[in-house]
Amino acid sequence: MDGYLRSAAAVAETVAAFRREPLVAVDTEAASFHRYVDRVYLIQLSTRAATAIIDPLAVTDLAPLGGLLADAQIEKVFHDADYDLRILDRDYQFRARRLFDTRIAAQLAAEPAIGLAALLEKYVGVRLPKTHQKADWSRRPLPPEMLAYAADDTRHLLKLRDALRARLTELGRLSWAEEEFRRLEELRWSGPAGEGDAYLRVKGAKTLSPRQLAALRELVGWRESVAQQEDRALFRIIGNDALLAVSRALPKSAGDLSRVPDLPASLARRHAAPLLDAVARARALPEAALPEIERARRPPKDSTLDERVERLKAVRNRVAQELGIDPGVLCGRPTLEAVARAAPNDRAGLARVGELRRWQAEVLGDALLVAL
Repeated sequence: MDGYLRSAAAVAETVAAFRREPLVAVDTEAASFHRYVDRVYLIQLSTRAATAIIDPLAVTDLAPLGGLLADAQIEKVFHDADYDLRILDRDYQFRARRLFDTRIAAQLAAEPAIGLAALLEKYVGVRLPKTHQKADWSRRPLPPEMLAYAADDTRHLLKLRDALRARLTELGRLSWAEEEFRRLEELRWSGPAGEGDAYLRVKGAKTLSPRQLAALRELVGWRESVAQQEDRALFRIIGNDALLAVSRALPKSAGDLSRVPDLPASLARRHAAPLLDAVARARALPEAALPEIERARRPPKDSTLDERVERLKAVRNRVAQELGIDPGVLCGRPTLEAVARAAPNDRAGLARVGELRRWQAEVLGDALLVAL
């Protein structure tokens, strides 16, 4: 049962055996760095005695895995579970219960380096290779060295969980982590806004004129269609900086295109015709058809709110220093702003601030109330 699983029967048999264990480590591999269509391309599972890798391209029925993830009798251990849980929800509608996230545990244990490799080296004495960090997990067949690399992501995770759990218990912070882990169960996939607005999410789009913005819209749409057709990541077709540069320049000819800064000459030659066509379509639009960025009206500045936030921030920073923990981990600014807006007078009022965790209220509550 320890191995590479490429049949529904093998998955069902292995998962049934793993469900007899109290702890299972889980990880996934996607290929957004390489592919237009991002999806789960590999799923790794480990108990203390065995490791299995599921190939979801070969196995269409992964219902046994969904049952394991939803089983509250088994603790599922992830490192940085956020994305894994979201894509498992997106691709399979799987929801996980009873979680332990070694990244969150490391943050609350005040670890300076929270990457998996650094933590495994410190707590387990294992050094992970970095050979396949940006590998294309969609390729088939996967060579043995890539499968071994993927297996290492979960093979040692339960030992790391044990060490971090002991450290959190020693610090009296295990309940903090457990509250954070319960919140992970609520994570769901939330994709980006509509495809038609993709050009507005390009960093720097808001600095463009309406005509330039129209060009960017055409260019992003062209890139999207090519990436989808070739199933390649968007940046592998042409990067955002290059599209912004072409939008600003609004070139009319191949000569103009060759002089656009931030557009590599190789891309200017390869994509000259579609780039110029996209710009020409934008140039031909009447003024009334040009896009405009809707500027959200900012609420009037509340100086008293800002003052309260700064007082709360100062208190948070002092307590964080005493605990030796990163201030943002102890309590992020959005939570401080929520407390400042609510301006509670007592513990009961503080408890009604939904953004504030119970453990944060216990650690910071009195100091926050005094600051307010």
